Amino acid sequence: MAAAALSRFTPFAITLVESEAIGTVGVGEATIPQIRLFNAALGIDEGEFLRETKGSYKLGIEFAGWAGEGARYMHAFGPTGHAHGILPFHQYWTQAHLAGRAEAFGAYSLNAVAAYALKMQPDRSGAPGPMPYAFHFDAGLYAAYLRRRAEAGGVTRLEGIVAQVNRADAGERITSITLADGRTVAGDFFIDCSGFRSLLMEALAPGEFADWSGWLPCDRAWAVPCATSGDFTPYTRSTARPAGWQWRIPLQHRIGNGHVFCSRFMDEEDARTILLANLDARRDAEPRLLRFTTGTRARHWVGNCVALGLAAGFMEPLESTSIHLVQSSIARFLQMLPGQLAEPALAAEFNRQAAFEWSRIRDFLILHYWANGREGEPFWDACRRMELPDTLASKLDTWRATGFLHREHEELFTVEGWSQVLIGQGVIPGAVNPATRELAGDQLSAMLTAITQRNQRAAAAMPLHLAALRAAVAPPELRKTA
Repeated sequence: MAAAALSRFTPFAITLVESEAIGTVGVGEATIPQIRLFNAALGIDEGEFLRETKGSYKLGIEFAGWAGEGARYMHAFGPTGHAHGILPFHQYWTQAHLAGRAEAFGAYSLNAVAAYALKMQPDRSGAPGPMPYAFHFDAGLYAAYLRRRAEAGGVTRLEGIVAQVNRADAGERITSITLADGRTVAGDFFIDCSGFRSLLMEALAPGEFADWSGWLPCDRAWAVPCATSGDFTPYTRSTARPAGWQWRIPLQHRIGNGHVFCSRFMDEEDARTILLANLDARRDAEPRLLRFTTGTRARHWVGNCVALGLAAGFMEPLESTSIHLVQSSIARFLQMLPGQLAEPALAAEFNRQAAFEWSRIRDFLILHYWANGREGEPFWDACRRMELPDTLASKLDTWRATGFLHREHEELFTVEGWSQVLIGQGVIPGAVNPATRELAGDQLSAMLTAITQRNQRAAAAMPLHLAALRAAVAPPELRKTA
């Protein structure tokens, strides 16, 4: 992603060092709608992208069992209902809900209604539409596709493994890297994409890692693909398990599955057994175990080096933010692009923005665990008792008071996203803003009914997800198996 973007938007000579001998964590990736902006900026055609990555469409994430066994809700992209006057929709829904006059919150989201009907209506115009969407895709195929585009754009690719990072006289500046075969690669600026090892950043600023496992305690994940079977859902599914959760990501050629869990509450082999017992079809490979610690580096930009992806930190994939955080850092770096000498002021501002973005995503993920309704399971009971970060605690206090939510600056998740998770997991305000009273009971009911009827009509007119995907990419293998 970095090589493709930098080669398109900067005048610099770009050298990409990577090795086929080093595996990747990519296990089938789910994304959020901002990925469409990244692809469009690179001039990537959506149909070609879906063909090259075996991708499918995504309208949101279903959370099954998080509010209790058998419960489910959708964190769908896009708006839920519509604002009225000065207040957001969730205020009026809460007023009606407290009076026993509202349907489930998801009934007022077009994306949620369409997703559960297995419907999808792509918008190739490029303009923001009423139904934002993202993709599921094979991350390895996406990387290979971007590599070809980057090389076509003038990027020089070197096959090799980094053996040594060479610094300038103990300062926070890299002069070159030495590869295992003895070659030296010099540069003015370096992007650390070396994964969990953070090879370049650890050479510049060792040990600068903030551990968030006290709030996000899952530290293991089994991952395995399986054959395509069951509903071809235009959404990701996250199913709560006794000490974590399981993902399901449907692609054209397979389903990506994984079980994220906390090793303090579940043995690795027990977690593997649970995953394999809950696949849609036969597994296509042996499960792989990933070990991680949730958290982030204190500084993502040090001297003349910026860390991306796992080199910058790890946020578990609960809300599909991994690729977005790479995309966001690339965009931020392009906005602050340094000259030949890296300016400390740019690095300081980059780090301030990164710290804000990561901490607010962290809070959103913590909410899912803290607000669980799975009583009687030690892992989930411990999550409900955790002491929350002040930033999250204050947001919850205002929500409980009158349903007030505020999106601070450019934090990633919107009021619509927060309200869907809070309401979906049963955290309902006991009161609402008094200004909702200007909409009388019958008027409120009529507004809610109009929204649900409109969503049902719109979803009924859409093609099925499979048909929409076939129209977009028309791959021969999909035509044969459909």
